[in-house]
Amino acid sequence: MRSWLALVTLLSLLVAAPLRADDLATVCHATSSYDVTLRADSLLFDRPSPAPTRVELQHGSLRIDGIAVTLDPEQQDRLTLFERDLRALAPRVRKVAQNGVDMAVQALRAEVANLGLGADTRAEFDRRLNAHAAELKQRIDNSQSTHDWQGDAMQQYTNQVAGDLMPLLAADLGQQAVNAALAGDLQGAADLRDRASSLATELQPRLQQRLQALRPQIEALCPAIQRLGRLQQGLRDSRGQPLDLLQISR
Repeated sequence: MRSWLALVTLLSLLVAAPLRADDLATVCHATSSYDVTLRADSLLFDRPSPAPTRVELQHGSLRIDGIAVTLDPEQQDRLTLFERDLRALAPRVRKVAQNGVDMAVQALRAEVANLGLGADTRAEFDRRLNAHAAELKQRIDNSQSTHDWQGDAMQQYTNQVAGDLMPLLAADLGQQAVNAALAGDLQGAADLRDRASSLATELQPRLQQRLQALRPQIEALCPAIQRLGRLQQGLRDSRGQPLDLLQISR
């Protein structure tokens, strides 16, 4: 889903394999085909297709694909409230996303503590993990658009973070395997090599289970999302079609 809660799925930056937290589509039954950008004086909803591809809201006025839409007073009031409520929702969503980062860090640190890593590796892992978490939370705090979390640039960042963290763990386990082999424990060495190669896959379900604790915070956003869905009712585009910026299913 393209929404501010899509930020929550970026918890996957803290592990090598994809990690999905419950999002609006699952918890609040809300979806949207648009990206949204919060500007200083307006809101922009845009998508590649179908038309309309560009919807701008500004203090009770509406422009669709560059054309001003005539609204009656009741529609203007709805649009004004929609814009106000969406702006109020954005910092709440950012907070949930940042809390999700904190939960992921705690969960990952707890899992790594059970790997029997050397003291130097644990210290370096904590340093890198804390730095990446701080950077991610800053990105969340600064973000004004769901475009920030789409496309190749975001995938490259995901790969960069995962590529920084996971090899550190795998290298330590690999060294343990070498030490076991030199000591004559061939089975132990083989087990450690297998553990290193499957580390991300093994961590994923356990971390996902730990992150279920984030669900109540997401559920708390649902009433505000549902109100946005109600406010857009009665709003239509220049062709008289419903302006479905959000789809709320029951």
